[in-house]
Amino acid sequence: MNDSNMHQDHKYNKLKDEKSPYLLQHSQNPVDWFPWGDEAFKKAKEKDKPIFLSIGYSTCHWCHVMEKESFENDSVAELLNESFISVKVDREERPDIDNVYMAVCQAITGRGGWPLTILMTPDKKPFYAATYIPRESRYGVPGMLELLPAISLLWKNKRHELLNSAEAIINAVSENNRKECKNIRLINKELPGKTFDQLYSIFDEEYAGFGRAPKFPTVHNLTFLLRYWRRSGNALALEMVERTLEAMRMGGIYDHIGYGIHRYSTDRHWLLPHFEKMLYDQAMMVITLTEAYQATANMEYKTTAEEILRYIERDMTYSEGGFYSAEDADSEGIEGKFYVWTAAEIEEILGKEQAEIFIKIFNVRNEGNFTKEHSNNLTGKNILYTTESMQNIRIWNGEYGDYILRSIEKSRKKLFTERDKRIHPSKDDKILTDWNGLTIAAFCKAAQAFDNENYMKTAMKAANFFMENMTDTDGKMKHRYRDGEVAIDAFLEDYAFFTWGLIELYQTTFDVKYLEHALKLTDYQIAHFNDDENGGFFHTSDKAEEMIFRSKEVYDGAIPSGNSVTIMNLLRLAKITGNTELEELVDKTLRVFAEKVKSAPAGHTQFMSALDLALNGSVEIVIVGEKNDSKTREILNFINERFIPEKVVILKDMNSSDRISKIAPYTRDMVMADNKTTVHICQNHTCKLPLNDIEKIKEQIEALSHI
Repeated sequence: MNDSNMHQDHKYNKLKDEKSPYLLQHSQNPVDWFPWGDEAFKKAKEKDKPIFLSIGYSTCHWCHVMEKESFENDSVAELLNESFISVKVDREERPDIDNVYMAVCQAITGRGGWPLTILMTPDKKPFYAATYIPRESRYGVPGMLELLPAISLLWKNKRHELLNSAEAIINAVSENNRKECKNIRLINKELPGKTFDQLYSIFDEEYAGFGRAPKFPTVHNLTFLLRYWRRSGNALALEMVERTLEAMRMGGIYDHIGYGIHRYSTDRHWLLPHFEKMLYDQAMMVITLTEAYQATANMEYKTTAEEILRYIERDMTYSEGGFYSAEDADSEGIEGKFYVWTAAEIEEILGKEQAEIFIKIFNVRNEGNFTKEHSNNLTGKNILYTTESMQNIRIWNGEYGDYILRSIEKSRKKLFTERDKRIHPSKDDKILTDWNGLTIAAFCKAAQAFDNENYMKTAMKAANFFMENMTDTDGKMKHRYRDGEVAIDAFLEDYAFFTWGLIELYQTTFDVKYLEHALKLTDYQIAHFNDDENGGFFHTSDKAEEMIFRSKEVYDGAIPSGNSVTIMNLLRLAKITGNTELEELVDKTLRVFAEKVKSAPAGHTQFMSALDLALNGSVEIVIVGEKNDSKTREILNFINERFIPEKVVILKDMNSSDRISKIAPYTRDMVMADNKTTVHICQNHTCKLPLNDIEKIKEQIEALSHI
C-alpha cells in the first residue's frame, strides 16, 4: 500500500499537535506534512527523498490560495507523499528558518515573498526556490503537477547536478553575507540628506506615499522624515509626512468603521486594500501618528492614533496581557467580504437622512466604488473612503459641520454593530515577543504624548506578562506564546523590539524595574547575538539550531530590522547609563552596514533615524523629584507634548534613587534644590545648570523642541 492510500485511513497529518494556527490550518491536508524537526530530516535520509519545504503564515492570502489549489488536492498530495518529505513552517514562529531560505529565494529568483517554496536535500541544502506555485502550469511557469515529477526524476537520475546547484547556492548566499563584513566604511553625515533625496524622488506627488502600486504603510520612512525635517528645517520632508498620513487615513486602507489599518493598498490611490490587519502595522502607525502629533499639534493624528489603539484593545488583546498577531483578509472564503457594503445595506441600516450624509462623505455608489484587482468590472460593493479630512469637512460646512461629524459618528456606530454580526475574518491569536515589543512602545508613546494613564497600564500589563512568562533569569527570552505554551528561542527582533518597548515603558512609568530588565536583555543580546569579530548582530543566537549560515540583516522592510532598532536602543541606553562601551558597539555596528546602506539609503530609514541620533547627539533630561508631585507631572507633560526625538528622560525619585544611581552613576550627586523638583539638562556631552524654577525649565525645554 503506498503512502497516499494509507492517508485515506486517517484525517490528520503530523501537524495536528502543533500550536501555530497556520500549521493547524494544514493539519487535515492530504499532504503528509511534518513540522520542522529531526523526525522529518531523519525520515528523508532513511527514505532517500528530497525535502519539500513550504513556509507561510496564517493571514497570507496566497498561502491560502496555494493550500486550496494544491495542498488540498489529492493528485498533488500523492506526488508529494510519494517522492518528497513535506515540511511546513510558520514564518512568524520560525523567522530564523524563513530568513535563511528567503535569502536563498532572493538569490536564485531575484525576488521573495510568501508562500515560500524550497526544495532541498535531507541536509537542508536548497536546490530550487520559488514563491507561489500554481497547480497547473501557466504563463510559462511550471505548476506543481509538472514540477514535482520532473524534480523527482532528476533526484533519481541526475542527482549530482542538483547537489552541485545546492552547493553553488549556499556559497553564493553566505559569501554575500560575509562580504558586508569586509567592506567596513566610515559613516558620513551626508547619508541622511541622500536618504531624503531618494525618498523625495519616489514620493507620489499626486496621491502621496512612495512609489506607485502596491503601496505599503512603511511608516519608518515617515519617522525618519520627521527627524530629517527637525534637523534640516526642510519643509518638504514634513509635507511628505503629512500628506502620506492624511492619504492613508482617508483611504480604503483605513478601516473607517472598526478602526485599524489594513496591510497595504493594491492601487496608487490608497483605495483597494489587501484586507489583512497585522499587529506590527498598527503599532508602527501609532508610533508615527504620535510623533507627527507632537511635531505639528494636528488633532487628526491624535484621533487616528487613539482609534487604532481602541481597535488593538478591543480585538487584539489577550486577557492576561499581550497582543494577538493578525486578522485575516478573508472571511467566508472571500477577501474583504467582512469590510464592504452595498448602498442598499447602508440605507436600510441608517435610514434615509443619515444615509444620505454618510453615502456622500464616504463615496458610496449604487454600482459599487471599486473594481476587483486585475478586472474592470464594478462589484456593486463599496469600500469606505473619504476625499477630505474630517477637519476640513467640519470647517467647510460652517455651522452644519459639527452636525455632519456627529451624524457620521452615529452612523459609524450603527454600521459597526451590524458588521459585528457578520462572520469575522479568522484571527491569528499567537502572541509574538517582537511584535508585542513594538505594540508596548506604541502604547507608551501615546501614553506620554496624550497624557493617558490607561495606555500606560495596558503597556505595563503586556510587559509584565512577557517578563513573567517569556524570560529566564539570565535574560534569555522565548519568541511565541499560544494556548498556555511558551516556545521557540527568541530571535534578534524579539530582543531589539521588546527592549525598545521597555525603554519607552521606563520613560512613561519611571519604574526602574523596566530599565533594569532592558539592560539585562541587552547584556544577553550582546553576549549571544553580537558578531564580535566584524560588528553587527546576527539574526539568531549562538545557542540556536545551526542553519546553513548565520544571517545579519539591516534592511528596514515591512518592519524595521533588528539591527537598526538595536542601534537606537544601545544609543539610548548609553545615554541613560553613561556607559560608553555601548557607544563603541554602536559605532562598530553602524560601520559594518555602511556600504550596504549607502547603496540604497531609502531602504534603511530606521537605520537612518538611529544614525541621526548617533551623528547629532542626544539630550539627557534628569528630573529629581517625587514622581507624583504636581510640578514633576507638569514638567513631564510639557516635555512629552513636544517632538524631541533625541531626548532620554530619567526620573530620580527619592524612593528609587539608589537603584537609578546604580544604573546611572552620574546622577548620584543630583539632588532637589530647595526641596523643589529640579531639572538637569545635558546636551552634546555638556550640562546646563540645574533649574527648579518651572518657567525657566519650560523655556529650556521649549528651546530644545524648536527646529
